[in-house]
Amino acid sequence: MRIALLESYYGGSHRAWADGYKRFSRHDVELLTMPAQYWKWRMQGAAITFARLLDTKPDLILASSMIDLSIFRALTFRRLGDVPLALYLHENQLSYPQNKRQGHGWRYGFINFVSALTADAVYFNSEYHRRDFMAQLPRMLKNFRDYYELQTIDEVRAKSRVLPVGIDLRRFDAHRVNRVKGAPPLILWNHRWEADKDPASFADSLVQLADEGHDFQVAITGERFGRMPVAFEEASSLLGKRLVQLGYLESFADYARLLWRADYAVSSAWQEFFGISVCEAIYCGCLPILPDRLNYPDLLTGALKPVCLYQRDRLTAQLRFHLESGLAFDTSALREKIAGYDWRRMAPRYDAELEALVNRWR
Repeated sequence: MRIALLESYYGGSHRAWADGYKRFSRHDVELLTMPAQYWKWRMQGAAITFARLLDTKPDLILASSMIDLSIFRALTFRRLGDVPLALYLHENQLSYPQNKRQGHGWRYGFINFVSALTADAVYFNSEYHRRDFMAQLPRMLKNFRDYYELQTIDEVRAKSRVLPVGIDLRRFDAHRVNRVKGAPPLILWNHRWEADKDPASFADSLVQLADEGHDFQVAITGERFGRMPVAFEEASSLLGKRLVQLGYLESFADYARLLWRADYAVSSAWQEFFGISVCEAIYCGCLPILPDRLNYPDLLTGALKPVCLYQRDRLTAQLRFHLESGLAFDTSALREKIAGYDWRRMAPRYDAELEALVNRWR
């Protein structure tokens, strides 16, 4: 089966997802991509570009979330009208917490909505994401003057399924190192340096714990966009020698070794539709310290939820508990659960889902 995969934001996790499926699928996956920049223009204009670039007829089209599929289908219907169209939602613009602050309104969320309405199948990267998207749709539609078309929500729901992100986790195995016995606990942050990941809460907690005299080390990595968060600038001087890494690691081997060395992987995010960086850290043996929201509870096994999840504004207390108790927890079951997201297990699920979609159209 020949699949055309359209990725208009070919960078970061989107790129890893597209490359991963192409590598591990048993099908012929052709990537059509655009650089990871100008996201607003990608959502509005990528459909026009892809309609021009896709010059042959595949068995199926799989489009990532940053595209207006209604425009794409309108421009290609005469050539590709009987080709099934699947939408994969890494994220959606209805739920981003910064949209209201930035004045986007419903424009880009509406593009996600009409894309889902246009697609023959809609895949979400987590059950949390699917639930949240469906909950946001009536809020958006009721914002308009009349003809709310609320029945379309059931139409989208009926063709929606959860298909978790595939991650190439096994590549971490080649860089495994042992944790240093007797060394202070290493606390890891490996997220994007943007406001929706709330770096300030993380930095404030560490500074407070350092002021209390707790012995630990800190590694802060992850992609940076623009200037360094002020909270990280201030923390870098206040934490002193405790800070062993500050900045993105270009070398995957260095990044993997850091994860294997770390004891705790922390998130304070307010936006997370799946949690790839947390999964990578868990696979490498870190105990996750996560807010009790978003997709995080679904990533964990039941036994570890009480020691891994913290309530709002309780990050400092949760970290203090672990630093003071020094208790070790068995994370083998959690690691095995996360290993299920490796592409070697996920690619056959993708293949089966997409084959079934094509067969329904034949």
